[in-house]
Amino acid sequence: MTKLVHNEMLKLVAKKRLLVISAIIAVLVALFTYAQLKQVETQRERMGTSDWKTILQQQIIDTQNRLSSSRISEDWKKQLQISLQQQQYYLDHNINPSEPGAPTFMRMFIENSIDLFLPLMVMVIASDLVSSEHSLGSIKLLLTRPVKRWRVLLSKYITLCLAVSVIVAIMGFLSYLISGLVFGYKGWQAPILTGFSASGSTLDTSGVKLVEQWKYLLMEFGLVWFVAIVIGTLSFMLSVLIRSTAAGMGIMLAALISGAILSNMVSSWESAKYFFMVNLRLTDYMNGTAPPIEGMTLSFSLTVLLAWWAAALFVSFFVFIKKDVY
Repeated sequence: MTKLVHNEMLKLVAKKRLLVISAIIAVLVALFTYAQLKQVETQRERMGTSDWKTILQQQIIDTQNRLSSSRISEDWKKQLQISLQQQQYYLDHNINPSEPGAPTFMRMFIENSIDLFLPLMVMVIASDLVSSEHSLGSIKLLLTRPVKRWRVLLSKYITLCLAVSVIVAIMGFLSYLISGLVFGYKGWQAPILTGFSASGSTLDTSGVKLVEQWKYLLMEFGLVWFVAIVIGTLSFMLSVLIRSTAAGMGIMLAALISGAILSNMVSSWESAKYFFMVNLRLTDYMNGTAPPIEGMTLSFSLTVLLAWWAAALFVSFFVFIKKDVY
């Protein structure tokens, strides 16, 4: 098995897709870092101060003004009411929710990457692992070796898991390294509040806990890695079922984009909570953002994603072992 995995890793490295993904992440992190810097400078000029309490107080006033508008929808009003309660909680407890530094940027970057950007990067690797063997015509040569089919596919899946882990690590490393050049590398011990629970437009703070940012980041990276593995496994299944890499990537891309749209539109469609793409933003449960559908919890979303992962893995191995190759 070790030799099979080594062989698959050599194939992956030879395609240089990890290098391309690393370059894309580096460019985007640099762009977002610059955008964040400009936002901080604009905010400082508008407020005339860099004091976080003054800025947070102004954000609370802005949120209250937006709530008084009759043009916003009820769903968006609920989100704003929860955000307002969170902002007030941070202010009342003298905790800066945006402690400047590379760790804070890294936290915000992965929170905003979990449901679309990171899955797209993983999809580039996973959608090609099996289907490329068909397009290159090497699948027959691969299956004529004296190795059982399930071992061949398992080696590819282990390679996928390793690649996913590398992508998540690269994302964390580059976001910390590049943003630190602008914002500094301090902030690992910054206090972060977690344990908020949103129900309707009410924010429950009874379970709120104060943790250091490095512990919070470890929990978030665990959730991000799990989401990446689930998306990778689903893309891997499509790579087994569909011989065309482009078709597999197209299907997965459509699912991810529709998920991003559905998350903002399905509050009244309760059955939609069983779609994997509606459950991708696991980090939202940690910072208290209201779920797309009322009643969804972290354990529920983990269970749904785990079920999709298990089903995709079963279908992948069943089809690969049983289907004829011609």
